[in-house]
Parts: sequence; C-alpha cells; structure tokens
Amino acid sequence: MIEFYAEIRLVHIWSVILSGSLFFLRGAALLAGERAMPGRIALSMPVKLASYTIDTVLLTAALMLMTVVQQYPFIDHWLTVKVVLLFVYVGLGIAAFRFARTRAERAGLWAAALLIFLYIVSVARAHDPAGIFAG
Repeated sequence: MIEFYAEIRLVHIWSVILSGSLFFLRGAALLAGERAMPGRIALSMPVKLASYTIDTVLLTAALMLMTVVQQYPFIDHWLTVKVVLLFVYVGLGIAAFRFARTRAERAGLWAAALLIFLYIVSVARAHDPAGIFAG
C-alpha cells in the first residue's frame, strides 16, 4: 500500500481543507442569520450529509496513512495530540451548532473550534505536538 502513499496523502489534505472550509462556512452562515436563510442552509440535511461524507473520507484516509507510515496515536506523540484535539474540536463544534443559547456563545465556541482546527493542522505539518510553537 506504500505505493499509494502520495494519493492517500493528497486525499487526506484535500479532505482537511474541505472539512475546515465547510465548518467555517456553516458557522459563518449561522452567525449571519440564525433563523434567516443562511442559518437554515447551514443546518440543512444536504449540508450536514456533505459534512459527514467529507469527514468520513478524511478519517478513512487518516487511518490508511497511519497504517502505511506505521505511526500510531499513543506511540507517536504528535498523532496523540491530533487525536485528542480532534475530540475537543468535534465537541466544540457540536456545542456551537446545537447547544449554544446565545449568539455570543455560539460565536465563541465556533471561534474556539476553528483555533483548535488550525492548531491540529500545525501539529500535522510540524509532526510535533507543539505544532506552530515548535522550536
């Protein structure tokens, strides 16, 4: 499977870009008008299904890459940080889209999730748990 490393990595990178972009756009649409058309589109079933599909491809590619390069969470520290922060990111996203009571709370949770997402990307690029803060 190593011969497909470049293709799997490319799918993974594009899935990250699509997933993060869709999350950003959904949050921006919700904040633009929670009950207006943009907010309804952000929470519509086709958009949710697109998000689930992209994230499934992303995680599948991640598992394939992990197997190909033989680096694993709880053995390789940078992957452990990515996995732990992935759960934080998902939790913040769910809280922002489903449980936030006020617009300010929704915006804060959404912004925190975006910062976590960006930090996860920096950890992946650096292959270091410190990510952007790596020496």
